[in-house]
Amino acid sequence: MRRIAIVGSGQGGLQLGIGLLARGYDVTLYSDRTAEQWLNHSRPNGVAFLFARALQHERELGLNHWEDVAPSGEGVHLTFLPEKDKISLTLQGRLAQPGQAIDQRLKFSRWLQEFAKHGGTLRIKSVTPDDLELIAAANDLVIVAAGKGEITGQLFARDPERSVYDKPQRHLALVTVTGTKAWPEIPFHPIKFTFIAPIGEMFWVPFFHKAQVGCYSIVFEAKPGGSMDRFGGVKNGHEAVEIAKRVIRDLSPWDYDNAKDIVLTDELAWLIGGFAPTVRKPVGWLPSGKVVMGLGDTVVTHDPIAAQGANNASKMAHHVLQRIIAHGDRPFDADWMNDVFEEYWEVTGKYMYAFTRALLEPITPAAAEVLQAGTQVPTIADAFFTNFDNPQDYWPWLVDLSEAKRWITAQMQTVSAVKDGAT
Repeated sequence: MRRIAIVGSGQGGLQLGIGLLARGYDVTLYSDRTAEQWLNHSRPNGVAFLFARALQHERELGLNHWEDVAPSGEGVHLTFLPEKDKISLTLQGRLAQPGQAIDQRLKFSRWLQEFAKHGGTLRIKSVTPDDLELIAAANDLVIVAAGKGEITGQLFARDPERSVYDKPQRHLALVTVTGTKAWPEIPFHPIKFTFIAPIGEMFWVPFFHKAQVGCYSIVFEAKPGGSMDRFGGVKNGHEAVEIAKRVIRDLSPWDYDNAKDIVLTDELAWLIGGFAPTVRKPVGWLPSGKVVMGLGDTVVTHDPIAAQGANNASKMAHHVLQRIIAHGDRPFDADWMNDVFEEYWEVTGKYMYAFTRALLEPITPAAAEVLQAGTQVPTIADAFFTNFDNPQDYWPWLVDLSEAKRWITAQMQTVSAVKDGAT
């Protein structure tokens, strides 16, 4: 058996570790917290809404423990305002397949237990670069899936050619709450987006809380210094909820009735912060000359505006799993690590990063054209939102107006053909 060590107990690390165990590898996983600490003493890392492809990766490994009980996000309702109090369009579209957001505290607690039950070796330890020397000496391959932690910045160099930003583009706040009211005018269980161009964005995401009840997580993406940027001095979750209510009342008053009675689901169910979306080199070099490989947020960190972070970790873990299996008994050297990452980047990763960038920047004329068409043709809205799961399908029409018009025409011709066939 080849021996593989994984540092990190998040989406990518646990998914990869359990996948490797299922294929007969000897896997040691290092977690900075126990299953009980994940469940009862941790803040949420984010909403982590997963689309169909990532959910299928979990399903294939038998990790979809809450699929039949958790609420699904069946589609997206979008309100776009070019300036405060001025709605220019609203549209809604169904996802081709629903997605879900499971409280990562519940998920990772259960998955840590699953990892041990499947025969993995679990070490509870905050790993340092010095520790990695010993770990690398004892294993054929070391994967670092430590997210945005200190070890990431120490080992994995920022890729200046791919990293567009060097500072946070949004000040972030998240509250997970009960007490929301439904939107009877929306014919499905929605993810609700509000984009206010000069101020920031709000997202309401169906969520399955660690107490195993359905609720909503609300994310605020405030442009620094704007009228949404009010969470910086927050000291506790209840204060965050009260600010959230006021922000909704002031900036999207049509949603205030849905939010006026919200309460925090638990004392730790809130988060504030901000970080620059960053791409890093996939190979970390240790002083001895040994190498380790980055995974998930360790090498590609996404702003949550496009819901790509956890999906990136899942897709990358699936890709790396397949490449490890195919590699057989050959050495896992730096060239192999670079090749595996470059393949993922070219096929999937660069489009996820570019899509996140597109939502952080002012809307392109091409995207505006498509969204406007989506208000008239439901299948266009459906296709636009379904592509969150496969951002490569946005290219080239998301950024090229002539291609956008061509894409809209093709979609409308398809609709006409279906109607003609039905008659």
